[in-house]
Amino acid sequence: MRNAFAQAITELAIADERIVLLSGDIGNRLFDEFKDRCPDRFYNCGVAEANMIGVAAGLAMCGLRPVCYTIAPFVTYRCIEQIRVDLCYHNLPVAIVGTGAGLAYASLGGTHHSCEEIGMLRLLPQMNVLAPADAMEVRALLRATFNQPQPTYMRIGKKGEPVVHSAPPAGLTIGQSILMRTGKDLCLIANGVLLPIALQVADRLTKDGIAAEVISFPTVKPLDETALRRAFGHHTLVATLEEHSVLGGFGSAVAEWLADHPHPRTRLLRFGTPDTFYHDIGDQDEARVHFGLTPDAITQTLQRSLALARSA
Repeated sequence: MRNAFAQAITELAIADERIVLLSGDIGNRLFDEFKDRCPDRFYNCGVAEANMIGVAAGLAMCGLRPVCYTIAPFVTYRCIEQIRVDLCYHNLPVAIVGTGAGLAYASLGGTHHSCEEIGMLRLLPQMNVLAPADAMEVRALLRATFNQPQPTYMRIGKKGEPVVHSAPPAGLTIGQSILMRTGKDLCLIANGVLLPIALQVADRLTKDGIAAEVISFPTVKPLDETALRRAFGHHTLVATLEEHSVLGGFGSAVAEWLADHPHPRTRLLRFGTPDTFYHDIGDQDEARVHFGLTPDAITQTLQRSLALARSA
């Protein structure tokens, strides 16, 4: 996903001279082509992420379209005051891209995990929050980001994520979901890098005669309310999947929406990380096993929940 971001931002910057890329001391080789094609519009701000946000705010006030890029926890947790006051208060069109979000850097310890930042950033007025599922959604949403005037946070993976779409979803806009598969028995609403797992879960359920609808929800804020109305209006069981805490994240956003638009015959399940830190040292797959974010674990929970819903 980060390679797709580097390629896409370079293509967009060549076409739009307002685009400026700021890096928090990473990605130097990754952005070699950007620096070669746009040498005056790349700034390595060093290990000073809060200052980078302030610089981006100033550039945006001068009519430019800055993009701040570094590892997800460093560009969010360290900078929340600057994001709130410098960007959101002034409603500036700055894009913040956090790479290696969720558990992508699980092997580097808790400092590199980011399972709470969606909960922080979606509370901020004016802020869009995006979590594309693969390289193709990254390309489509990055282009959409430059078509609107608000601050935007995009969390992306690191490398090796499965490509789900054969091409960037045509016309994808911020706040729009993507119907991946239809099904009458339950609905899986996947956010970000857990979309491939949602599709694997749907395949496993099919073998048991359960038809699962799968929707990709790359935008956490604003939510695609039309898709939510359809999902909760047609299914007795809806599940959200995300590599983020169940507190404050995508599942919480959907639960809040459901509280305001009740569907009493539909049950909501939320799959994500619990209210705890990951203290072990392991790779992303091992962290997902620890938190039950695997196709087998999710499938078993859904089978039990669907049986209970049908017997109620």
